[in-house]
Amino acid sequence: RCLPNYCEHGGKCSQSWTTFYCDCNNTGYTGATCHNSVYEQSCEAYRHQGKTSGFFYIDSDGSGPLGPLRVFCNITEDKIWTTVQHNSTGLTRVQGAGLEKPYTMSFNYNSSAEQLEAVINSAEYCEQEAAYHCKKSRLLNTPNGTPFAWWVGRANEKHLYWGGSLPGIQQCACGLEESCLDMRYFCNCDADREEWTNDIGLLAFKDHLPVTQIVITDTNRSNSEAAWKIGPLRCYGDRQFWNAASFNTEVSYLHFPTLHAEVSADISFFFKTTAMSGVFLENLGIKDFIRIEISSPKEITFSIDVGNGPTEATVQSPTPLNDNQWHYIRAERNLKETSLQVDNLPKKVLEAPAEGHFRLQLNSQLFVGGTASRQKGFLGCIRSLHLNGQKLDLEERAKMTPGVKPGCPGHCSSYGNLCHNGGKCVEKYNGYFCDCTNSAYEGPFCKEEVSALFEAGTSVTYTFQEPYPVTKNASTSSSAIYVDAVVSKENIAFSFLTAHTPSLLLYINTYFHEYLAVILSKNGSLQVRYKLSKDGLLIFTIDSGNFANRELHHVKINREGRELIIQVDQVLKLKHNFSEIDFKAIKSLTLGKITDSLSLDPEVSKANAYGFTGCLSSVQYNHIAPLKAALRHPSLAPVTVKGSLAESNCASMMEADVNTATTIYSSSDPFGKTDEREPLTNAVRSDSAVIGGVIAVVIFIIFCIIAIMSRFLYQHKQAHRNSQRKEKEYPENLESSFKADIDLQNTVSECKREYFI
Repeated sequence: RCLPNYCEHGGKCSQSWTTFYCDCNNTGYTGATCHNSVYEQSCEAYRHQGKTSGFFYIDSDGSGPLGPLRVFCNITEDKIWTTVQHNSTGLTRVQGAGLEKPYTMSFNYNSSAEQLEAVINSAEYCEQEAAYHCKKSRLLNTPNGTPFAWWVGRANEKHLYWGGSLPGIQQCACGLEESCLDMRYFCNCDADREEWTNDIGLLAFKDHLPVTQIVITDTNRSNSEAAWKIGPLRCYGDRQFWNAASFNTEVSYLHFPTLHAEVSADISFFFKTTAMSGVFLENLGIKDFIRIEISSPKEITFSIDVGNGPTEATVQSPTPLNDNQWHYIRAERNLKETSLQVDNLPKKVLEAPAEGHFRLQLNSQLFVGGTASRQKGFLGCIRSLHLNGQKLDLEERAKMTPGVKPGCPGHCSSYGNLCHNGGKCVEKYNGYFCDCTNSAYEGPFCKEEVSALFEAGTSVTYTFQEPYPVTKNASTSSSAIYVDAVVSKENIAFSFLTAHTPSLLLYINTYFHEYLAVILSKNGSLQVRYKLSKDGLLIFTIDSGNFANRELHHVKINREGRELIIQVDQVLKLKHNFSEIDFKAIKSLTLGKITDSLSLDPEVSKANAYGFTGCLSSVQYNHIAPLKAALRHPSLAPVTVKGSLAESNCASMMEADVNTATTIYSSSDPFGKTDEREPLTNAVRSDSAVIGGVIAVVIFIIFCIIAIMSRFLYQHKQAHRNSQRKEKEYPENLESSFKADIDLQNTVSECKREYFI
C-alpha cells in the first residue's frame, strides 16, 4: 500500500493489512496524506491572525510542491513588508578587480529560485537597494561605453542598469533625474573622480528580481577603490489575499481550466452573500464531479463522486452564513478521507472506502459562481480562491465576463472588529486599514501602546480651542458664548505606573473654574475629584489598595449624561449619578505637574507640588490622545511639553525588579529619585530600613578599625622617638635598639601595661 507512496511532501508511509498511514513530523505539512501546509501563504495572512512583527515561515503555494520559506514580516504599518535576507547585505569594499580578473559575489537567500519567484509574483511591489560607492572606479561607463559593473537577476539574466533607473536604460538614478555630478555622464561614479562619491537607488522591476550576483571590474588602477551593497529582497502586498469577484446574477459565472486532482485536491476561498443558496464552484467529468455550495442559510455542502457514487460532507452552522460577512471554506479530498471546514466550526470528515475507484477524472471547465447548467448560480462575492495551492485570478477573469465585477466592497463589515481602542476601519479597494488618528494607540490594529516617562516637573498640557472670543470678565450672562462647547460626556482611559505619592495624574479645567482631577493620595489610594458649579466638589476615592506599588494600573472614567462609572484594572469600582450633567467650555487637559497659575484646592495643590513621577500610557480623552499628540505631533497639535518627557514602555518597566529600579537607576530615572520631605512607600521603606541597618553596622566596624589603627600608629611613633633618643645615648648598641622596635610592633592589648626597654 506504500508503493507508490501517496504521502506528500516527504511524509513517511507505513501500512497495515487494510490501509496506509503517513507520518508528517518535521515536514511542515499536516493531514492524512501530509497535504496541507501548517504555515500561512503570506505575511498579510499572519497579520489577520493578529500577529506582530517577527520571523515567520510562509508557504506561497500552500499545498503545492514548493516548501516553506523563512522571512521577516514587518507588521508595524499599513503596508505589510516581507523581507528575505541573503548572505551579504553589508557594505563590502573591493580593490584590484579588472576585466581579466573581475570581482564577483553570488547571493544565497537560503531558498530555491522557485520559492523566491513565488513570493515576488504574489506581491504587489518588490524592491532591492543597490548602492555603489566609488573612488576612481567607473560603474556603467556611460554614456556609450561598455559597463564596468553589472548585476544578474532572475533566470541568470545580465542587467546593465542600476538602482533608481528603468530596465533597458543604461543609467543610474541621477541620470534620470538629471542630477549627476558631471552632466556628461549618467552615473556619478562614471565621472571617474579621485574623491569618494556614490550611486544609490532601488531596483523595483519585479520580473528581474531577485539579484543573484554582482560583478565589478574597475578597481585595479592606482587609487581606485569601490564599495557596494545589495539590500535584502523586500515586498509588500498579497495580490491574492484580496483578489475577489462579485457575482450579480444567478446565471453569471467565471470559467477556468479543468481541475486536475486525481488523487488529492484541496479548495479554499472566502465568500459573503445574502442569498439563501447557490453553487460556489463545480467541475464535471463523464461520471465524476466535484461541487461546493451553500445549500441553505446555515449549511455548506461539499459533494464529490470518483465513480463509487456521490459522497457529501456537510457542515451546519448555528448562525446564518448569508449575513453579508466574510466566511472561510476549505474542502479537501484524498485517498484517505473527504473533509470540509467552515470558519472555525468543527470539521466534517468522511473516511474514503477501502476498495473501489479512487481517481477523480474531470474533463469539463471549472465553473466558479455557477454551474454548467446555469442553474442555482451564486449571488455574492468570492475571494482568495486557491485550488491545490494554485491561485486563481478572479479579478482578471471578471474584467471580461458580463454579470461579474472585479473586486468586492465592504471589508470593514467583516474586519472592522480588528481595529481596537477606538481605531476606525477604512475601506480600500483591496482590503482595509485601521485609522488610529483618534486613538491613544498605534500600529496596524491600533493595539500598540504609546507610553512616556515623567519626572517630577514634567508637564504635558493639551489646550482646547476656544469656542468664541472669551470676554475678560465672564459672567453668568455670558454663558451663551459656550453653548456649543458643552461636553455631556467624558470617556477617559489611561494606564500608569509609579512608586511616588502624592501624585497628580490628570487635570481638566474649564473657563468656568470647573475641573476634573485624578490624583494619588498620600496613602496610595486613587481619587477622582469633580468640581461642578451646581454639585460643588465631589470626591470619589478608590482605596482598594496602594496604587503606587510599581505595578501597571488601568483606569477608565466614563460619564454619559448624569451617570458616572469608574473602573480600575477592569473592575467596576464606583457608580454615581450627578444632578448636573455638563462640563462647560473645557480649557485644557494637563498630565503631570500644572505649571499655570491656577487656584487649586488644597489636596490637588499638595499633589501638584510633586507632579507625577513614573510612566503614563495610552491616555485618551473622548476623541483626543494628548500623550500621543505630544510624542508624535508636538509641532502640529495644540500641546505644550515642559520638563523631561521620554518615550518608554510601561509594561516592560513593570517587569523590572523593584530593588534594582530604586537603587541602580540613574538620576534621569524618576523611580530612582526621592524627596527628602516625603517618606517612601511601604515596600521601599522596608528595604531602606534593612539597607540602613547594614550601613550602620559597616560604619561602626570602620570606626573601630580606625581607632585601633590610630592607637597602633601613635604607639609606633612613640617607640620610634625613644629609639632615636637611645641611639644618641648608646650609638654603639644599634642591635638592641633594632630589637626594641621589633618588640614594639608586637604590642600587647590595651588592657596590659606597656614597658619600653
